[in-house]
Order: sequence, then C-alpha cells, then structure tokens
Amino acid sequence: MGAVPKKKPSKAKTRQRRAHWHAQVPHLVACPRCRSPKLPHHACPTCGTYRGRQVLAVGETK
Repeated sequence: MGAVPKKKPSKAKTRQRRAHWHAQVPHLVACPRCRSPKLPHHACPTCGTYRGRQVLAVGETK
C-alpha cells in the first residue's frame, strides 16, 4: 500500500498552502516601435513587429 496520512490537514494549513493561488496581472512592456503595451517575447498585436522585424500582417485588407 501507499503512504496514507494519519490526520486530516487542518483548515489553517490548507488555507496557508492556498494563500498564493490568486490570479496575477500579466507583466506588460512597451513596444519599441509603437509604444503600445504588449507581452514580453511576443509579437506586438498593434503593429505586428517582433525584434525589429515585421512578422504579422496587421491592418492589411485583401
């Protein structure tokens, strides 16, 4: 058989463990080209550039 706990964890211990289960605000950086907020290491959704190169077609119509 596997290891089985002898006692039920107390409410305090359970809540202590879950204290950091909150949602976190995403860390945003300014795009060097258009200065709009974007996630780091991602292409800018506004202008479509990543590391100085155009990688996404943004605002183009066909």
